[in-house]
Amino acid sequence: MQSTNTTSRDLVGIGWMLVTGLCFVAVNTIVRGLDGALPAAQAAFIRFVIGVVFLIPIVWPALRRGFPAPVWGMFALRGGLHVVAVVAWFFAMSRITIAEVTAIGFLNPIIVTIGAALFMGEKLAARRIAAIGVALLGALIVLRPGLRELDAGHMSQVMASVAFGSSYLVAKRLSERVPASVVVAMMSVTVAIGLAPLAWAQWVPPTWGQVGWLGLVALFATAGHYTMTRAFAAAPLTVTQPVTFLQLVWASLIGVLVFAEPLDAWVILGGGLMIGAISYITWREARLRARMKTPVVGATKV
Repeated sequence: MQSTNTTSRDLVGIGWMLVTGLCFVAVNTIVRGLDGALPAAQAAFIRFVIGVVFLIPIVWPALRRGFPAPVWGMFALRGGLHVVAVVAWFFAMSRITIAEVTAIGFLNPIIVTIGAALFMGEKLAARRIAAIGVALLGALIVLRPGLRELDAGHMSQVMASVAFGSSYLVAKRLSERVPASVVVAMMSVTVAIGLAPLAWAQWVPPTWGQVGWLGLVALFATAGHYTMTRAFAAAPLTVTQPVTFLQLVWASLIGVLVFAEPLDAWVILGGGLMIGAISYITWREARLRARMKTPVVGATKV
């Protein structure tokens, strides 16, 4: 009976993670469809302002209670890192294919793993170091420096991945002090504030249609974070993590069928290596957590 319940929960977790992937692919598709019609900082600002509106029921009570000064400092640090990340990501989406953005984005948990070792004292065993090496090899296969001319969008997405990973490390610390829902809500507030001057400096009057599409970006992004949380609650990360590879498959199909982008087998291969390495790291950390009760990489994706 316990085995049946476990299988059922695993299927539920996989289902939630499939929905998560579809939500994030929808985000990528909409932003790619806007095709840089608005400056990256402005588009990101509008998206986060709308996101804050969705999160007011969480933000307002948290602000009324207040936070200790060190927590405010971590909120500000995470907001700054996320400002860099989202501007770089929006810029990359206007320059390179959806599949490339998705594949390079798989660097996020690798950055988290490396950062946790460098700044949080977590140990990296030889097998985890090897897995990180495989993931970095996958990233090199996607980028193929020296074998083709790299676009500014490629470098921008690498920067976004480093900044997102660093932001998740701060979120990991914040989640020890405040509820995860507050971490997400305050991130939207601080990012909107941080983006405001950048957006104002290059403001282009948006159409109502563009605002509507960015509203859908905020909706799908918020829904994606929610469904990802439900997936993590329903099943172990070792079950749900490999499902994220489907995001690359879906992104590639959208790129080919909707935007007439070329299907790049090297991107699929490199992305597959990265997801395989991430899945192995997740499995190893799940085993360590069972013995030592330590957080796993995926838990930082709030």
